[in-house]
Amino acid sequence: MRFKRILFLVFIFLFFGGQVALASNLSSKTASTSDASRLSLDEVIKKVEKHYSVSGFTAHFSQTSSIKAMEITDSASGRAFFKRSGKMRWEYETPDRQMIITDGKTLWVFRPEDNQVMIGKAPSFFEGGKGFSFLSDMKVIREKFSMVLEKETEEGFFVLKLLPREKTYDIVEIYLWISRNTFDVVRILTYNSYGDETRIVFNNIQLKQNLDDSLFIFEISEGVEVLNLDEQ
Repeated sequence: MRFKRILFLVFIFLFFGGQVALASNLSSKTASTSDASRLSLDEVIKKVEKHYSVSGFTAHFSQTSSIKAMEITDSASGRAFFKRSGKMRWEYETPDRQMIITDGKTLWVFRPEDNQVMIGKAPSFFEGGKGFSFLSDMKVIREKFSMVLEKETEEGFFVLKLLPREKTYDIVEIYLWISRNTFDVVRILTYNSYGDETRIVFNNIQLKQNLDDSLFIFEISEGVEVLNLDEQ
């Protein structure tokens, strides 16, 4: 059990420390400078904000996370739910079932296999755009990050480079791959100051007008072991 708990904490570090790294690296990009210049940075951001002006969305995701110093790489997949403002639900299906849920105030991390839930204060993990929190409200991008529209991108995508306005070890830079056709954010790439990264690709994105708030609250059943994330 202790070994599994250590692995679980490593996973938490991957998710909340390495934070988003998606898609392929920019080193494998195709030059399309003239195409990217058709829309300005501000125009791209406005279209993304308009596209995500609904109250929430759902998507399937695949994730690859790496801790550079420990030479650890882990892959996972599942389904995610997002709702303004600050509400998220990540349901991991492989390799192990687990859920990461927040209503914007409280964070729950539940591992059914261990019958264990870890609880913490959401702002500690998601403040300033950390932990993909900007996905629950795209307008956070303007508030929390300086932005650059990459001039060389993969064909079919705009690529935004985000730099946090407030310096943090958790996030050094984030890359967003945005579909030129739909303005869905389909990939994300984030590095922290240690060179760790987490790669995520979204598929089957569905914009929703109404997602029930109960999705973003975890009801703790009797007999479930409760741990305090803030004390780990």
